[in-house]
Amino acid sequence: MSAAAVRDAAIRIERRFCGPPGSANGGYVAGRLAAFVGAAVRVRLHLPPPLETSLVVREQAGGVRLDHGDVPIAEASPADVQLAVPRVPTFGEAVSAARSFRGLERHPYRGCFVCGTERPERDGLRIFAGPVPGKALVAAPWIPDASLAGDDGLVRREFVWAALDCPGAFAFDIPRDGSVLLGELAARLLGNVVAEQPYVVSAWHLGRSGREGRKHEVATAIHDESGACRGVARATWIEVASASRSAADTRG
Repeated sequence: MSAAAVRDAAIRIERRFCGPPGSANGGYVAGRLAAFVGAAVRVRLHLPPPLETSLVVREQAGGVRLDHGDVPIAEASPADVQLAVPRVPTFGEAVSAARSFRGLERHPYRGCFVCGTERPERDGLRIFAGPVPGKALVAAPWIPDASLAGDDGLVRREFVWAALDCPGAFAFDIPRDGSVLLGELAARLLGNVVAEQPYVVSAWHLGRSGREGRKHEVATAIHDESGACRGVARATWIEVASASRSAADTRG
């Protein structure tokens, strides 16, 4: 669907697709919004997307905007997403890495649709990205549930975007009493993701430090078992003092 075809389209984010408490998962929302723009899209979040309420997608110069009433929540525009991807871990390495996922010990958003440890199987994605020994990245196994796919067995793009989201938040260290929120996500989907097939999701810090003040620049990728890349993303994560601090005060 092109931006030119948008005429105040309404979307609603179900509670299942939450991220931080009371807010939708940023990657899932970005994927929903990207569907109005193209295959390679940058989505910037201005405020936590609310759940179970009507949101409106409106045209704007260069893309689209997501509004809650008259309040802008996010905006999306075409992007050139080019990334040098490190050698992907094997599925077995990703399984081992997930055992060291730091969210198993301490997680500010245990109910998150993507990385929440309190989400049961076949409900949340349960992508637990942990450090891979000898590599400057984190990785997790992912076998997408059939409920995430259409009748053709292909995982819907908003769930692929979601899978490219949260692992990046675990690719860098944060203060023990702090947390992070997604500020921006730019992704390019490179191939189909098939339900009930094994994938490896990896994430790594960008640049020398990937950091500017409280902001962290990271990248994520999804590979199938043969090593073929199915999607890449670049994201900006922002440190906050605690999980309860408003995203409106921390994004910039």
